[in-house]
Amino acid sequence: MRPLTLWGYEARRAGWAALLGPPIAIALGVAAALANPLPGDQTTARILLGALEMAVPLAAGVACASLVGRDPAVELQLTAATPYRVTLLRRLVVTLAWTALLAVLMAAGLIATGWWARWPANHGAVLGQLTWLAPTLALSGVGFATAAVFRSPAVAGALVTTVWAIQQFFGAAAQQHRPGRLLYLFATTRGAAPGDWTANRLTLLGVAALSTAIALAVLSRSERLIGEEDEG
Repeated sequence: MRPLTLWGYEARRAGWAALLGPPIAIALGVAAALANPLPGDQTTARILLGALEMAVPLAAGVACASLVGRDPAVELQLTAATPYRVTLLRRLVVTLAWTALLAVLMAAGLIATGWWARWPANHGAVLGQLTWLAPTLALSGVGFATAAVFRSPAVAGALVTTVWAIQQFFGAAAQQHRPGRLLYLFATTRGAAPGDWTANRLTLLGVAALSTAIALAVLSRSERLIGEEDEG
């Protein structure tokens, strides 16, 4: 199979959640900014950056949570020359690459139009891309790992949305202690303690790396996957 054909196939197998989730999230964020009833460029800029930091990671996390368990006959996948975990890793890469492309395009638009700079805590045009990248990778890794462990996209998606909602509605409580501040998803638009932002972003990237490693380790156990498929 040619590379472009292969990646195109994996994009289709990733599902509609992976393809439509990120653009819908961005569109809703832009719509919310346009409908903002509060005056002031800073408020509008915060909503626009919030779409990148809040909506995009949630969409990507739910999409990555749906990648495991989509194949109706896993035992056939396990007989292929390519390990099943590599196939799922390709789908993860496709999902995240598509999300990143859209996020970069939106960020570039905000930078070019000056909206990026109108939010005081933007952290610059380059380093500031961690605004969306760190929480996106963290939630995606958690969703992917949870789906691998429980073999249930529903459970994984529910965990992703629960983590997102808890941090959304109980952000003040999460930031009262340093572990909570380091794991806070919305440190750019909802605030971070002085000097904590970089550590927070690096911690989220660490969560993403650890979660993905756990997922790949679990997916390498073919006997477990076959056993759970038979039980289903």
